[in-house]
Amino acid sequence: MSAVTGQGRVFWEDLTVGDELRGPGVTVTDSHLVQWAGLTGDWVSLHLDEDHAREAGFAGRIAHGPLSLSLSLGLLTQTGIFGNVQAWLGLDEVRASAPVLIGDTVHPEAEIVGARATSKPDRGIWTLGYRTVNQRGETVMTFSSSFMVRRRPEAAGDEA
Repeated sequence: MSAVTGQGRVFWEDLTVGDELRGPGVTVTDSHLVQWAGLTGDWVSLHLDEDHAREAGFAGRIAHGPLSLSLSLGLLTQTGIFGNVQAWLGLDEVRASAPVLIGDTVHPEAEIVGARATSKPDRGIWTLGYRTVNQRGETVMTFSSSFMVRRRPEAAGDEA
């Protein structure tokens, strides 16, 4: 699996089922947890109270699940594959399999698990299967996400 970087002009036809992508990583900090809590109103003690998190059986405060998911979505945009996305269609099958701790470095890995044309010849749909992976190679979250993507103008014209 190789990393893709930069802002590319990737069209629907450029990726097919089985293609794999890897985004860059980020080290989760105290600031991520505090800012996420402030942004979303999610002031749960597991994320903000060290003693509470340890009493709950964790090694320390843990990242919010939706924060981990958002980091994966955002970090994969840095690969440049989303330059022709016309719409984000949603998430499915979200599973958190391990906690993300302050100091963990996570990165997204994604595979194109579905690619289909739509009834409109200028667009197609990609479904990506995501894995959020920490610095130890452990999968901490999985989910799928679908996107409506512009097709190459010459490809759309061929079907007209």
